[in-house]
Amino acid sequence: LIALLTPCVFPMIPLTVSYFTKHTKKKTSGIFQASLYGFYIVLIYFLLSLPFHLFDSVDPQILNTIATNIWLNIVFFLIFVFFAFSFFGYYELTLPSSWSTKMDSFSSKVGGGLGIFFMALTLAIVSFSCTGPILGGLLGSTTLAEGDVANNLSAGMLGFGVALALPFALFALFPAWLTSLPKSGGWMDTVKVFLGFLELALAFKFLSNADLVGNWGIFKREIFLGIWILLFVLLALYLFGVIRFPNEGPRQKLSKTRKGVGILTAAFTLYLILGAFKVTNLKLLSGFPPPDFYSVLEKESNCPLGLNCFKDFEEGLAYAKKENKPILLDFTGWACVNCRKMEENVWSEPDMYQMLNEDYVLISLYIDDRKSLPENEKFNYKFDSGRVKDIESIGEKWGTFQTLNFGAASQPYYVLLSPNLEVLNSSIQNADSETYESWLKEGLKNFDRVNKGVLSGTLP
Repeated sequence: LIALLTPCVFPMIPLTVSYFTKHTKKKTSGIFQASLYGFYIVLIYFLLSLPFHLFDSVDPQILNTIATNIWLNIVFFLIFVFFAFSFFGYYELTLPSSWSTKMDSFSSKVGGGLGIFFMALTLAIVSFSCTGPILGGLLGSTTLAEGDVANNLSAGMLGFGVALALPFALFALFPAWLTSLPKSGGWMDTVKVFLGFLELALAFKFLSNADLVGNWGIFKREIFLGIWILLFVLLALYLFGVIRFPNEGPRQKLSKTRKGVGILTAAFTLYLILGAFKVTNLKLLSGFPPPDFYSVLEKESNCPLGLNCFKDFEEGLAYAKKENKPILLDFTGWACVNCRKMEENVWSEPDMYQMLNEDYVLISLYIDDRKSLPENEKFNYKFDSGRVKDIESIGEKWGTFQTLNFGAASQPYYVLLSPNLEVLNSSIQNADSETYESWLKEGLKNFDRVNKGVLSGTLP
């Protein structure tokens, strides 16, 4: 929807709708053609996501491997920075003009439904300089995220297409609304610069992912927050007219909307500052900054929330047997946003924290840990299909362990086990505090029953 407000798209709305309503003999025909035009826009963006469904036929861990690839995250960081400066007006992203000329020519020659399709394709090409960075952000953040990448990307592209096509269909149905549209002007440049700052903020998330997975120790939590604070301070200064960018028109009086957004940006900056100094816990941003224990300050524990945890299954299992405590097996990742959300929003609840710290042995296995295994621990695993996988890193070891034992490849993924490897409850992923607490309590009850010989269910 924000993309509609950019200079590449917004002026096209009245021009295109006027064309359909004026160049057809019947009003109903104009409405049909404008609606068909909108449908083709949706279709074009949806079709762009289909190649990613090819991933469904490969190793289930490959999407996690892609999402946490250090160099790919760096590439997306550079791409986002490149997109951001195009929004700032330092240069313009455009596809070859011959493409849009040819598409426009085809639409005129072909006519009918096929001609309208080429008109929609022309819009997609012409608007690329504004929509390209947004689509790049969608592609990058979806490809480098957890979960079903192909379906999530298709849903995102479908949503983008619907939002872009919506005004063309609505204004064709209600052409009188066109008179209420604000005129094109400098406010659209403000939208582009605003998006540019958001692109930069997201860019540093990708760089942070690379740093976390590579264990470089460069972009610790405080440094990451410091960069975000600087970016949003600059955004606030821009919105209040203190700083300006190339290609902006003459200085004008600030609108109430711009001042209002500036005040909200300043408030968000203050929120970041308070979070950096531990005055607040930044729950609204859970998953974006590095975890709290990844800090420039020396921490007693390198586990979430300062909990006691093990990062090796065998070590944790030995401790659980010694203490006769149930195990919370936590399949997680350094670059896993949803994992951080669960830790910071759910595990932090007082009752939950106490259970995790006192009643369970927490074993956190990082699926995206790129540290190499010692030579004597590397091995080849042969799947039932005959495919052989080289297990050379810690993350590959735990990722394969998760897939083989639990048939899952996404994180976070939680399993409750007894020290003798009886499964104490069904596995769970993202959950609210109430559901997760009930799940943990049920696991403790089942552990008591296991100790009394009432329940058994050994892990394969």
